[in-house]
Amino acid sequence: MIYPLFAFGTSEIIIIVLIVVLLFGAKKIPELMRGVGKGVKEFKDAVNGEGVVGDEEKKEEKEE
Repeated sequence: MIYPLFAFGTSEIIIIVLIVVLLFGAKKIPELMRGVGKGVKEFKDAVNGEGVVGDEEKKEEKEE
């Protein structure tokens, strides 16, 4: 039988969340998640080619 490498159940997720709260504190978690969200957004923009140098030129060409 083959088991998935990262199969998390409910109890494992609860334990991970508790460890994160203990390490960072409840007040730091929103700041931490905000940073993660910005990083993911920047990554998506980079993959899609948005936010790259010369991007304004591409937008101007599309508008014309």
